Amino acid sequence: MSVILETKGLTKSYGDFKAVDNVSITMEEGKIYGLLGRNGAGKTTIMHMITSQLFKTSGSLLVFGEEPYENNRVLSNISFVKESQKYPDNYKVQDVLAVAELFYPNWDKEYAHSLVEDFQLPLSRRLKKLSRGMLSAVGIIVGLASRAPLTIFDEPYLGLDAVARNLFYNRLLEDFAEHPRTVVLSTHLIDEVSQMLEHIFLIDKGRIILNEDAEQLRGRAFSIAGRASTVDDFIHGRQVLSRDSIGALATATIMGSLSASERKLAADQGLELTPVSLQQLIIHLTQDNTLSKGGASK
Repeated sequence: MSVILETKGLTKSYGDFKAVDNVSITMEEGKIYGLLGRNGAGKTTIMHMITSQLFKTSGSLLVFGEEPYENNRVLSNISFVKESQKYPDNYKVQDVLAVAELFYPNWDKEYAHSLVEDFQLPLSRRLKKLSRGMLSAVGIIVGLASRAPLTIFDEPYLGLDAVARNLFYNRLLEDFAEHPRTVVLSTHLIDEVSQMLEHIFLIDKGRIILNEDAEQLRGRAFSIAGRASTVDDFIHGRQVLSRDSIGALATATIMGSLSASERKLAADQGLELTPVSLQQLIIHLTQDNTLSKGGASK
C-alpha cells in the first residue's frame, strides 16, 4: 500500500510547552485509523498541522508525498470534519453542499442528498437554526460525500443520539467498502468505533505512546480478580496497568497475551479473567498512576 501521510519528529511548541512532541507516524491508503487520547493530548493540534491550519515548529510532515501548506493539490484531497466547524451566518444546509461540490474533486452529489434524507436534514434551513446534532450531521455528510482520499473526523458526532451515530458508522463502513480511502477517527466514544478501527495511534501529553494494529491490541489486556495474595502471585513480573483491593480481594489489569496454560492456571487458582475493552485499555494507559511492573499499588 502507498503511504498517504508521514510525519517524522513532528513538533508543535508554544513557548516552552510542547503540544505535540516528536511525533512520527505513517498512514497508508485504504485503512481506518484511530487517533485517540484524552482532551488536550495533542490530537487536534496534529490534525490542524496535517490540514495546514497550524504551522509545525519542527520535524517533517508529508501528505500525499508533499508539504500541505498552501498546496491545493494536497488540501483538495483532504476532508477535515471537526466538531467546532464554523459556517457563515447566512448559510443554509444546501449552501454548504454547494460549496463542498466546488471544492472536492470526488464529490458525489447524489450520495450527499441520500445522506440528507437519511439524517432528515432540512436543506433550506439556516445553519444557525439547526440543533447541535443536525450541525454534526452536516459535517458527516460533507466528510462522507467528499470521497476525499484522506478523510478526517474529529469528534464529528456531538449532539447525535445513539441511533444517528449508528447510522453514521454504518454509512461510513458501507461507503468505505465501495470507495476505499484513508479515514482517521478521533473520538472519545472508543468502544463504539473500536471494531472498525484497523490501526491505533494513542497520544498522551503530546507524545505517541501506542502505535499498533488494532487486531494485535485486542486480547492484549486482561482484568484479573480474586484473592489478593493469589492475584499478586499471578501478576508478579508482568506489566501491571492498575491494581485495586478491597479487604482480602483484589483486581488487577495487566498488559500482555496469556497462553492457554496461563489461563488454565488462573482458573485452577480461582481467578477470574476478563478481557479489557479498547476503551478501558486506553484509560489505563493514559492515567497518571499507571504501574510499570510488579504488583504494588500506587
